[in-house]
Amino acid sequence: MSERLQPGDTAPAFTLPDADGNEVSLADHKGRKVIVYFYPSALTPGCTKQACDFTDNLDLLAGAGYDVIGVSPDKPEKLAKFREQENLKVTLVADPDKTVLDAYGAFGEKKNYGKTYLGVIRSTIVVDEEGKVERALYNVRATGHVAKIIKDLEI
Repeated sequence: MSERLQPGDTAPAFTLPDADGNEVSLADHKGRKVIVYFYPSALTPGCTKQACDFTDNLDLLAGAGYDVIGVSPDKPEKLAKFREQENLKVTLVADPDKTVLDAYGAFGEKKNYGKTYLGVIRSTIVVDEEGKVERALYNVRATGHVAKIIKDLEI
């Protein structure tokens, strides 16, 4: 498990397959700000709410110069089903090996009902145009999180 990112850190580079199997790289977004959010599993209630919130606010975020990429350990096929079922417009990428989740500090120990286990830590990293971490938010809530980001970024 790696350290959590801090503002000013260089965002770890990544290239992952999207829901259609096409490669998506952080480098493809150089010159634009990117909101990279990490979620545990497609087609679950909290993750669906969060993805729908990002989709509903995508025009607003894009207009302010932000691209949005959702990362989960799901396989591309599951992401495609998730996108179709929920009419999602955000870019969803698959990290089944959890290498990017780990590099961003979004995979680690979690506690639930007194049990400790390893899992995806719901996190959002805002990357600036130069590839530096602008904000690093960990253990975020699925509900209301997108509205908070929009408020915090003064969009």
